[in-house]
Amino acid sequence: MQNNVKNIFDSFNDYLVKEQELRTEIRDIVRDIDQAAKEAAIVLQIIHSSMADVPAACAKARTIFATCREGYGKLAALIPAGQYYRYHDHWHYMTQRIVFLIALTIYLEKGFLVNRETAAEILGLATYLQKLICVFDTLYFLVTIDQKQGFHLDIEDYLVGILQLASELSRYAVNSVILGDYERPLMISKFVADLNSGFRLLNLKNDSLRKRFDALKYDVKKIEEIVYDISIRGLRTEAAAVAPTAASSATEPSSVEEAKQT
Repeated sequence: MQNNVKNIFDSFNDYLVKEQELRTEIRDIVRDIDQAAKEAAIVLQIIHSSMADVPAACAKARTIFATCREGYGKLAALIPAGQYYRYHDHWHYMTQRIVFLIALTIYLEKGFLVNRETAAEILGLATYLQKLICVFDTLYFLVTIDQKQGFHLDIEDYLVGILQLASELSRYAVNSVILGDYERPLMISKFVADLNSGFRLLNLKNDSLRKRFDALKYDVKKIEEIVYDISIRGLRTEAAAVAPTAASSATEPSSVEEAKQT
């Protein structure tokens, strides 16, 4: 083999070896984060069997999110600048599930929908930066991602996580009735209906997010059937029949600090 050919392929081999080593490190970190996410999911399953233990489960989940935050910090330090989407497939499903767990925790605690910025901050992730630039006397907002701030929370990952929340709440509505809480399904029904209205404002194409959104209508229908059964059986209190309170809105309060409090 000619020396110049050997040198060319040696450089390729060095690149492939380094790439494989990097992906191995990424997988190790992702495995640790994923394990923490599984622990949080197990902790939060108590909501389907004991109402009294919900606050303690939420507090425990928040401590686990801190562990996830550390893992994302390691990933941010490991991935070369500007190559986020090159390795995104390693963690995007996991991130969607963690966003769902954060959204569920905050809903159980506060009764509202966590926004993308708050979910990102809990995990130590960036969202986006807006820079005002002037071109030919015209002002434009330039949206950029700052790699120095660490990973950013992709919009699609956030939206899929919220759709997973709707599915979990439909199950929660069923088990709330079993546990004797007849007002909670009314609150959940209003919340999920607001979510459905919000997603309908989006121009979703025929992709995985659109298919996941199509399943939301079944969650809405399931919860509406539960509310109907409660109503015809006379289990719906007069106060709840007038207007659900507290956790009935899918809107974020004016301050995101409330959602981040432990």
